[in-house]
Amino acid sequence: MSLQRIELIKEGLKNLNPTKIEIEDEGHLHVGHAGAKSGGHFKLFIVSESFNDLSQIDRHKLIYNTLNELMKTEIHALSISAKTPSEL
Repeated sequence: MSLQRIELIKEGLKNLNPTKIEIEDEGHLHVGHAGAKSGGHFKLFIVSESFNDLSQIDRHKLIYNTLNELMKTEIHALSISAKTPSEL
């Protein structure tokens, strides 16, 4: 299920045209947590020019809005690091 969720997240973020995307399943850190049953815990590192001129808060909002439906079903928690290419 974890790999399927990771692929769903990557597909969902495709319209942000990421130049780099890494998703780590952190579900093993949350075993026994009630919310872990309703969706996965993930760590996201994403690089995209879509983040140019956006604050970190606005970058996170853009990602959450982009993944809106998945946030309701497949993702329980998402840790985000969002960068522009010039920030690497």
